[in-house]
Amino acid sequence: MSSLALYRRYRPESFSEVIGQEHVTAPLMQALRNNRVNHAYLFSGPRGCGKTTSARILARCLNCEQGPTPDPCGECQSCRDLARNGPGSIDVIEIDAASHGGVDDARDLREKAFFGPASSRYKIYIIDEAHMVTSAGFNALLKVVEEPPEHLKFIFATTEPEKVIGTIRSRTHHYPFRLVPPGTLREYLGEVCAREGATVEDGVLPLVVRAGAGSVRDSMSVMDQLLAGAADQGVTYAMATSLLGYTDGSLLDSVIDAFAAGDGAAAFEVVDRVVEGGNDPRRFVADLLERLRDLVILAAVPDAGEKGLIDAPADVVERMQAQASVFGAAELSRAADLVNTGLTEMRGATSPRLQLELICARVLLPAAFDDERSFQARLDRLERSGFTAAAGAPVPAAMPGGPGAPTVPGPLPAMGYVPGPEAHPMAPAGPAGGVAAERAAVRAAEPEPQPEPQRPSQPEPRQEPQPAVQAPVQAPAAPAPAPGAWPGAARPGGGAPAAGAWPTAASAAAPAPAPAPVQHQPAAPAPPAPPSPGMAAGVGQVQAMWPGVLEAVKNRRRFTWILLSQNAQVTGFDGTTLQLGFPNVGARDNFASSGSEDVLKAVLAEQFQVHWKIDAVVGGGGGQPAGSGPGSYTPPAAPAPPPPQQPPAQPQQQPAYQPPQQHQQAPPVQQPPVQQAPPPVAPEDDVPEEDDPDLVESALTGHDLIVRELGATVIEEYTNE
Repeated sequence: MSSLALYRRYRPESFSEVIGQEHVTAPLMQALRNNRVNHAYLFSGPRGCGKTTSARILARCLNCEQGPTPDPCGECQSCRDLARNGPGSIDVIEIDAASHGGVDDARDLREKAFFGPASSRYKIYIIDEAHMVTSAGFNALLKVVEEPPEHLKFIFATTEPEKVIGTIRSRTHHYPFRLVPPGTLREYLGEVCAREGATVEDGVLPLVVRAGAGSVRDSMSVMDQLLAGAADQGVTYAMATSLLGYTDGSLLDSVIDAFAAGDGAAAFEVVDRVVEGGNDPRRFVADLLERLRDLVILAAVPDAGEKGLIDAPADVVERMQAQASVFGAAELSRAADLVNTGLTEMRGATSPRLQLELICARVLLPAAFDDERSFQARLDRLERSGFTAAAGAPVPAAMPGGPGAPTVPGPLPAMGYVPGPEAHPMAPAGPAGGVAAERAAVRAAEPEPQPEPQRPSQPEPRQEPQPAVQAPVQAPAAPAPAPGAWPGAARPGGGAPAAGAWPTAASAAAPAPAPAPVQHQPAAPAPPAPPSPGMAAGVGQVQAMWPGVLEAVKNRRRFTWILLSQNAQVTGFDGTTLQLGFPNVGARDNFASSGSEDVLKAVLAEQFQVHWKIDAVVGGGGGQPAGSGPGSYTPPAAPAPPPPQQPPAQPQQQPAYQPPQQHQQAPPVQQPPVQQAPPPVAPEDDVPEEDDPDLVESALTGHDLIVRELGATVIEEYTNE
């Protein structure tokens, strides 16, 4: 077997044999067919991609006896001289500009260039490494390159075309060469090995292509080295990895499995094996980054191996597909970013092993970082561990701690419990505060709404024969829906104030709760309809995370936390809109007007990385617990209400104004439309009377007034210094 280097034995002899440079060879061959050959060419590109070889092929095509032709005959004297192992032609001069780039060399070339060729059609100068020619040398060649004789051709080859002065570059046809694609190069190496009769394992050629980095000459040199050291069994994968310095695939598989399982002991054991085995930690990190890149692509494109996006044997691709299936997309992306950053930090590091161990620690501990990528990685791990399945379990309708509190499934981590408003009855706020006592009385009366089962049979007889007797019962409820007024505790659906409602005088003057639900049964269409199945489908998952949401809201704004924990509950979720149910209109309006909705959206966006719309409704939907008192809105089974109560405008006010006798027998009903303003008074005449109650210094103000009227409780005091 010849001792000639492999890349020299298989150097192409025609443009059709050049691989991976079709964008250059096709135009050159067409120019030869058209006999439109320029006097100067500039070939540029990375090393080992075929620049000098293409220059020799072009010279051979030009000086062939049958040329200029794109396919040299290979039989004439010129073709034999310029063949792969030929002696060379006297009319084709190759100059190494690295050692002949001075002005004197350029002057010598210029003097000899005007002599005609000895035996060929053209005299061709191939100037290799043209970027090494000095500026003075280029200037000396400028005139002869600009206006050469008919028999003279120039071909410049360089890896740095920007260093060739512009006056020379503008007088040439520039053809940029590129690196050869891995797939093309792997097929070519396989053909060379077959022609050499060598046995090569499947995993060797990808390693050779990776070592060559797209350069044909470098890949052929690496392949020649492996073939030279191959034993009887041929070139094995173990031999290639040890000789080329790459990490063995088993080590990469072990560390990937450790990352997937969160096993720090296994990961650091692999690091110890890498270092103790004499492997370069930097090379290991580079190979690990390459493996993570393949996993990211396989996670996004499952058939990446068939499409050629991954250059690896079939068994390795199958193993990587199994590894990618146990990772989440965010976890893979985060691990690749951390390894890439660690590889950059390892350059020049005094302790590569320490850097490698730190990289493994960062990948294994996403909880130690509070950035978005780490949060997504933690979510991926929770999903793999069954968190989604547990969160999607059905939530019981009620629990002993409170009718509105969601039940967290067993496998979930323990989360803070937020009691409902019924779990902690409030004590009366001193002798002047009767609101707390009213609330306690309402809560005591809530479990006994007994007239509800009789609703289907009693609404018709109650309304027709006794409209005048029922007028005093409806009078206290009339001011509740007045525009601009504080929502009252009494509501059309029940005679007692609802839990968490704003207290008013109507709650104290309201009659017994038993007849009120029967009286106002036709007003039931006012509450919204139950949520659609799409809204109720995701209630379980949101209710499972609702205690965590409340805890985050508590840290942001306590007023919003109190409002949500005491009055709101999750009634629907369709993936983009979160529906919250409130026991009464006042609580819903207070939530909407106090900025609490913006606080809740901000907490969901910052703490949970979700951007949901908030839909505040009155009453519960499919997730409303049974027996939650007047706040529970159940679609009535009674027949349709009478026609006088069907107008769409303000349906809650119609029961108070329907019978004409009510306007005469119930003076309090006429109080809401107080539209007459007092006569205007000039500012200078607006002097308070001495007996004005607003001037009494003993009247309650500030804290005491809020406690008496609103039943407030001091949560925390801030001292302004």
